[in-house]
Amino acid sequence: MSGINHAMVLAAGRGERMRPLSDHTPKPLIEIAGRSMLDRMLDRLSGCNRVVVNTWHLADQITQAVAQRSTPPIVLSHETTLLDTGGGVRHALPSLGRDPFFVVAGDVILTEAQTPALSSLEDAWDATAMDALLLLVPRDKAGGFKGKGDFFRASDGRLRRRGNVSMAPFVYASIQIVHPRLFADAPDGPFSFNLLWDRALAADRLFGVEHTGGWCTVDRPENVARAEQLLKQQP
Repeated sequence: MSGINHAMVLAAGRGERMRPLSDHTPKPLIEIAGRSMLDRMLDRLSGCNRVVVNTWHLADQITQAVAQRSTPPIVLSHETTLLDTGGGVRHALPSLGRDPFFVVAGDVILTEAQTPALSSLEDAWDATAMDALLLLVPRDKAGGFKGKGDFFRASDGRLRRRGNVSMAPFVYASIQIVHPRLFADAPDGPFSFNLLWDRALAADRLFGVEHTGGWCTVDRPENVARAEQLLKQQP
């Protein structure tokens, strides 16, 4: 991996919708086809110089799991209070450096098209025009997703929210590149990444790339089988 050398995996959450599976196992450590979702994501990030993994719920299990890996180099960012998606990344900024970095969720499964998802983001990233670049999945191809969609995407990649429209064509795939400047003056404590995306939208600096491979969110127990089926379908 060439341009983006640091990454953060969001792995701290309680996983309420995954109960009872998440009562005794952190959601990212739930196995899909014999391997944890966290391991599968860390494999994708194996070319990074540093990957930060945040912890809170059943943190000791995450700590033990990453200790078994030799690559990529991993730094743990423990949260004494759950800080949500934006707050968790802000808390870890000292370990992420001053350059753009990946932020990925620890509860998604994807299969690759001709160009791997992370490479697609890297190829499209333009720090002069963007503060955040989101991986998107067409709503009708988003396995396990039950919502109305998140974004509209213009031909140049610029995004706008669904707003009051009944449906939007794209779903955020829980993988993005962000620039640290997006966190300037961000609040302390818990907050959602939506706060930062709204900031980027207001500055016309929020963009998206379409993922053309398979994708599944594993946010409910019934989606475990769906994700395993997706992996069986990959070439």
